[in-house]
Order: sequence, then structure tokens, then C-alpha cells
Amino acid sequence: MSLPAEAVAALDVFQNAAGWEQRARLLMQWGDRLPALSDADKIEANRVHGCESQVWLVGALVNGHWQFAANSDARLIRGLVALLLARVNGLSASELRAVDLPEWFAQLGLSRQLSPSRSNGLNAVLQRMNELAG
Repeated sequence: MSLPAEAVAALDVFQNAAGWEQRARLLMQWGDRLPALSDADKIEANRVHGCESQVWLVGALVNGHWQFAANSDARLIRGLVALLLARVNGLSASELRAVDLPEWFAQLGLSRQLSPSRSNGLNAVLQRMNELAG
């Protein structure tokens, strides 16, 4: 399966990072670039349950491909969510179901950043995306 252009760009940047500190800085930068969600989107119905931090997710089907927007109140989680969005935006529902989250973050060199609770939280976000995609 081919990766969305944004995911290819993320891999390029993270795989060429000089080490963990540079990856951590990149993670924060990716999170800071996430567009803010409107207050209308930051409602209970859009909150992802299963995350320790607050995470809101909205999605829309555009010409058969899913486009998601998300944000979090936690800076590190925002970065991880931004990288998840890079991986999934533009996918069809069936491609979305095939996304391997641990593999994606391993490719980025961020596996050690995924504590069990963060991993569970990101899995909850991906699960919610799949629910939205039906």
C-alpha cells in the first residue's frame, strides 16, 4: 500500500533525524502545526475516550477518501496525533482499517516514545477513525 505524501514526508524527516532529542523536537513542531479545532468541534461527542489527555477528532469523507482533523490539550500527544493524521489522511475506509499503528511509529523511530498509555490512547484515536469511516 502506498503512503500518503504527508506520511512520506514525515518518514523522510524523522528517519534522517540525528537522534532522539532531534526527533522529540520534530514531534513538538509537528504538533504545533496542527490546525486548531473550533470550539464547535471541541464537544463531548468528538472527544476520543481511552486517552489520558483530551483529544478531539472530526472526520469527513471527501471523494471516497477520509480527511481527519484532531487536536489535544497535551503538546506531546498533539505531535503523535499529527503524525497519525499524516499517515491516515486521504485513505479509503478499507486502507484505514489496514493501518498498523505500532509499525508506523517504529518506522518513524518513535516506538520508545509510546508508553502503554500513549499507545492505548493512539489506538483509541485510530479505532474512532475506523468507527467514523464505518
